Amino acid sequence: MEKTIFEITKMDCPSEENLIRMKLDGISSIKNLDFDIPNRKLIVFHSGETDQIEKSILELNLGGMKISSEQTDHTEFKEIANQKKLLWSVLAINFAFFVIEMTTGIISKSMGLVADSLDMLADSFVYGISLFAVGGTLIKKKRIAKLAGYFQIALAIIGFVEVLRRFFESERLPDFSTMIIVSIFALIANGVCLYILQKSKSKEEAHMKASMIFTSNDVIINLGVIIAGVLVNWLSSNKPDLIIGTIVFVLVIQGAFRILKLSK
Repeated sequence: MEKTIFEITKMDCPSEENLIRMKLDGISSIKNLDFDIPNRKLIVFHSGETDQIEKSILELNLGGMKISSEQTDHTEFKEIANQKKLLWSVLAINFAFFVIEMTTGIISKSMGLVADSLDMLADSFVYGISLFAVGGTLIKKKRIAKLAGYFQIALAIIGFVEVLRRFFESERLPDFSTMIIVSIFALIANGVCLYILQKSKSKEEAHMKASMIFTSNDVIINLGVIIAGVLVNWLSSNKPDLIIGTIVFVLVIQGAFRILKLSK
């Protein structure tokens, strides 16, 4: 048995963990994957060479790099019995906030909230692919990933068009208070998701949960929308909302391309 450690510099939250799991699914030499999200490390227990594993990780463009590889006597691995239950929980939270942020974003005319709702939907896609394709073939997983990726790109493009329209046309200011309040709740929801997914990890990692939350891309986006709401009120301009919306749409499209890579 070989134990190979990879550094994944862009593995900020469990969404990237699921992307990596799906990408490596089907490589028969892999016996177990151990993720250390706070330290951005992936430990792969496998037999044989690492070439195929390393190539698959690099294809995701998550900043993967092999650190070390050594022989190990470790052969027994505990499966997470409640993994599906945890995935259903975070899927429900992410999809619920997709609906909440999309609805409040349209009502309050905030592109920041609309864009963040698509980011929540993107995470829902990743968890959904993991769940609905459990026990299915690799071809089935790739087909679902392709549909999810293209759908996500289409929504982001529609968002970009709307941002451009609002930039060149006079629009009433978005409701800054709705932006701030909803984003605070979304921030809490992301923290809960990270906590739920890390419940299965070793207790030694519990003290690192706070740092995980604040290094998560999702949380940074939530903070960005909150700041944009403050600036909308302060400057009496919708430009901060449009700027944060554009940034998030770019992140959503990047996530969509990562999902599409799984379909190849």
